Order: sequence, then structure tokens, then C-alpha cells
Amino acid sequence: MKRVKKILIVMNHFKRDSVLIESMRNFLKDREIECIEYDVESSLNFRAVDSINLNNVDLAISLGGDGTLLYCAKIVAGRNIPILAINLGSLGFITEISRDEWMDSFTKFIEGDLSISPRMMLKVCVIRENKSVNCYLGLNDGVIGTGGISKLIRLKVYVSGTYIGRYKADGVIVATPTGSTAYSMAAGGPILHPEMEALILSPICPFTLSNRPLVIPPEEKLEIIVEKEQRTDIVLTIDGKDAFSLRPGDRVVFERSKEKTLIVQSDKRNFYEVLRSKLNWAGEPNA
Repeated sequence: MKRVKKILIVMNHFKRDSVLIESMRNFLKDREIECIEYDVESSLNFRAVDSINLNNVDLAISLGGDGTLLYCAKIVAGRNIPILAINLGSLGFITEISRDEWMDSFTKFIEGDLSISPRMMLKVCVIRENKSVNCYLGLNDGVIGTGGISKLIRLKVYVSGTYIGRYKADGVIVATPTGSTAYSMAAGGPILHPEMEALILSPICPFTLSNRPLVIPPEEKLEIIVEKEQRTDIVLTIDGKDAFSLRPGDRVVFERSKEKTLIVQSDKRNFYEVLRSKLNWAGEPNA
């Protein structure tokens, strides 16, 4: 039996389910479990993440879609707090538990009947004039792309110091295995099991057909240099949320983070069943 006395609930204002939230509050209150609520979108209920008291939090509950879970993962990063991700969205590759299953899943987690899925996270640092000017943590991906009119950008790519090539493209995606079913997949990248550890480099609409997705061992570092001559603004985004304007000459270093995201797994379906369902595999009628 797991001891759970304090829970962080991270919710998305635009996918808010008042009935579910009230039911959850009452359920947890009856069991004398303290709850902290954090709304990632609502300006009325917004508090800086630094103001959240995460001391002694035993579990985080993410209410929303995959985007809400990505936000939750950053909040609890490095604290060894598992996340029970409840899907209120439409797609939900990471959020496997439906709103109707949350109570059963919570009870099974308390009883120790559900396993925890450890997920690799991505550390991304921007080096400008040989100084680190910003670092980010992500669960899905980091994207270097255009910040203005759609034009090709020019990037040089190195893996652990070895020059790989020059990319002329709409941008590049560096994804984790968890993020392999997101933007990277849409750009033609491979699907990896989310508990694997690797970096996936996927070019976005490259100018040459010889630029292909590349899977890199987790101990390698991926370095991308923004070339001097550019015809548009360039932006680095992490998990579709954090954004940072890049300058010509900037170096962006991607590597495996020492932090991990711990996701409570559903016992109703596994990763392959989610893939088959979400991607309409095996000749289903709506494929």
C-alpha cells in the first residue's frame, strides 16, 4: 500500500471538466488527502510555478491532454513524483487513462497494482559567444524553426563533435522516444517505444532528399549551429511551450537529462494498443 497524503492537480482551463474536478476533490477529501491545484492556462487562477509548495507531494494528477502532461512533467521534474495522467483531450498518446477510469486507476496505484513508466527527458542549452544563455527541460522535443515568413533556414549539425552535415530546411526536430509520436512522427520520424532512451533528429521539409531522420544513442550530444546568413527569424521551442529567439552563430546543444518523468501506466491498454487505436492501423474502417 502506497502512502499518499498530498497531491498536485495540474489542469487545463480550456479542457476543464467541472463535474470531474468536483468529484475528484470530494473523493480525495474523504480520504484526508491534501490537494494543490494549478491551472496552466487560466489567468484568473494562475500562479507562478515557483510559488507551488511541492514539499511532500506524493503524486501529481494531470487533467487535460498530452500538452497538460508535458507542463506537469516540467513542474515536478527532479522530484521523483509520479504522474497519473488523465486524458480529457482527443488524441492522448501519453495520457492513457480516460476520465471514467481515474478513480479505479488511483485506487490500484495506491494498492501498488500499477507500474511506473520512466521516461527520458531532454536538456537543451543555447550557447551564445561561448556562454550558456538559457537551458530548458522537455519531455517531448526541441524544435528549431522559422519565427517569421516561411523560408528555409540553414543549420550545421554535429554529433559528439563529428560533423554530420548542413541542413537547409524549414527546421529540425530533436525528440525523445516519448516525443516520437508527436511532431517528429508528423515530419516522417520513426516511432520508438517511450521507455527507450535515444535522441531522434528529424528534419522538417529538407531541401534535399538525402537528409533523413537519425536515431542517436542517449550518451551522445547533438549540437546544432545556426549559420550566419539567414533570411528569416529563427526560434527554439521546447514541448511547444517555451520559446527562445536564436541569433546567427548560436549553438544549441541537445542531450539526455539526468531527470526522468515517471508516468503511472494504465492496466487497460498498452503502448501498442494506443498506437493501433490512434493511428487507425491494421485496415480499420476509418483508416
